[in-house]
Amino acid sequence: MKINVTEYLDETSLQYGNRTAIEDINGKITFNQLQISAYKVADTLVELNLLNSPIAVLLPKSKDSIIAFVGINYSGNFYVPLDIKSPFDRIQKILKKLDPKGIITNIEGAALLKENNYNGEVIILQVALDNEIATSQIEYLYENLQNKIDLDPVYAIFTSGSSGTPKGVLISHRAVIDYIESIRSTYHVSEKEIIGNQTPFYFDMSTLDIYLMLATGAKLVIIPEVKFMFPIKLLEYLKEKEISFIFWVPSVLGNVANFDALSTVLPDKLKKILFAGEAMPNKHLNYWRRNITDALYSNLYGPTEITVTCVHYIVDRLFEDHESLPIGKARRNSGALILNEKNEKAQQDEIGELCIRGSLLAFGYYKDKEKTKQVFVQNPLNENYSELIYRTGDLVFYNNKNEIIYIGRKDSQIKHMGYRIELGEIENNLLGIEGVDNICVLYDHSKTKITAFYHGDAAVNDIRKQALQSIPKYMIPTKWYLLEKLPLNINGKIDRKSLALEYLN
Repeated sequence: MKINVTEYLDETSLQYGNRTAIEDINGKITFNQLQISAYKVADTLVELNLLNSPIAVLLPKSKDSIIAFVGINYSGNFYVPLDIKSPFDRIQKILKKLDPKGIITNIEGAALLKENNYNGEVIILQVALDNEIATSQIEYLYENLQNKIDLDPVYAIFTSGSSGTPKGVLISHRAVIDYIESIRSTYHVSEKEIIGNQTPFYFDMSTLDIYLMLATGAKLVIIPEVKFMFPIKLLEYLKEKEISFIFWVPSVLGNVANFDALSTVLPDKLKKILFAGEAMPNKHLNYWRRNITDALYSNLYGPTEITVTCVHYIVDRLFEDHESLPIGKARRNSGALILNEKNEKAQQDEIGELCIRGSLLAFGYYKDKEKTKQVFVQNPLNENYSELIYRTGDLVFYNNKNEIIYIGRKDSQIKHMGYRIELGEIENNLLGIEGVDNICVLYDHSKTKITAFYHGDAAVNDIRKQALQSIPKYMIPTKWYLLEKLPLNINGKIDRKSLALEYLN
C-alpha cells in the first residue's frame, strides 16, 4: 500500500513516461514532463523549510495547476486550490483562515495579490519551472518524503460555510489512496482510458480525475469551460478527443438531455459515465441510456468531508422517469450507517441521517475545532472504543434491495400544514412530468409557501394535474416561476441560494 500520493507518479512515469498525462487548451504534457516540472516546484518550496504546511494555488484550471499540486506534495506539504474567478473578498477570508506559507500563482495572480495588499510568500510558477534541477536535489526530495506518513494531509478544499466564512476540509494521503484504489478496481480503469474533466479543481470531485490519471497512466483531458455552455459543441469535443470516461455533475448531463444533443452528435468512445454532486433525475439518465446503450452508468454520493464519494450504485435495471435513483451501497473500506432520530440503526424504509465511518473521513475543518466536533462524532452504536463517524446531514433510507435512497438534506426537510415534507421528493416527482426540463423547489418560510422554479414547455396547470397522480395535494407547490434556465453555481449545481435571495424575500 502506498503512503504518499506522489508514489503514483513515480510508478507511472517509469512505466508510461512518454505518454500524454494531461491535455488542456494550451497543449499537452507527458508523465515524465509532469514529474520533472513537479520536482522543480518542490525544489523551490523546500527552500521555505516547511513540512505538512498549507501552500495555496491561485491558477486557472490547467495542467499548470496539477504541476503545482504534485510539486507541493513532493515538497512534503499540502495544497489548497483557490478559485481565480471568486471575488477577492472570499479569497481573503480563506487566506486569513489558512495563513498559507506560500501561494503559487502566475504573473496575473501575483498582481492581484499585490493589488489587495497580500504580504506573504508568492511563488511564480513559470519562474520555478525555468530553473534547472540537479539529480542530487531530486534525491533530497525523496529523502525528505521518508518522514511522511499516510495520515499526513494531501490537500484542503474550502467549501461554503453557513456563517459566511468558508470551511477548509483537510484530507489525508491515506484517504485519497484508499479512494482511488476503490474507484480503480470498481470501474476497471487502465492506462487506455481517456478522462474528460468537467469539475473545477477547487471542487473535490476533480480528485477522481486527477488521481486516476496519476495512478493508472490514463490521459486527462481538461475540457474548456466554454464547451459546457453549448451541448452539441461539448459532445463534438468528446468525440474529437475520444474521451471514454467522465465524472460530471448531473446538471451538465441534464443540459445535454434537455437539448436532445445526442441525436446530433454521439460520442461513440464514451463507455463509462459517472455522476455525483446532486441528485440525478432518472428522466435525464434515461435519455442518456436510450442513446448510449453500451455504456456503464454509475451514481456516486459523498460530501467533501469523506474524500469525494463513499457510496456508489452501478445502474443495473430500468427506472421510470419519476422514480428515485439509488445512491447504492458503501464502497470498499467504508461504512454507511443510517441513524434515526433516537440515534438507533434505521430499519428498511425508515428515513434517517446517513453517517459515514472509515479511513476516508477528513481530519475535520482546518483551524475550527468547534465546527469539527459538531459533525465528526463518536459512533453512537459503539460504546467500546473511540470510533468517529461523520454526520452528513443527508436524509436517506434502505429500500427492499438494501440500496440507499437519497431523500434530501435535513435542512431542506420542512413542516408544512402539519406535514413533514422532503423538498427533494417533490422535485423528483415533478421532474418526471413531460415538459419539465429542470426544477428546483424551495420553501418560503415567511409566507409558508412551497415554491417551484422550473424551465420547460409544460403549463403550470398541467404540471399540477399530473403531479396529483404521484404526490398528495399538500406537497404541490403553490407558487410557480417559469425561468428561461435555472441558475447554476460555480460547481455546476443548481444555485438554490441565488434563487432564494432573488425570489423569497
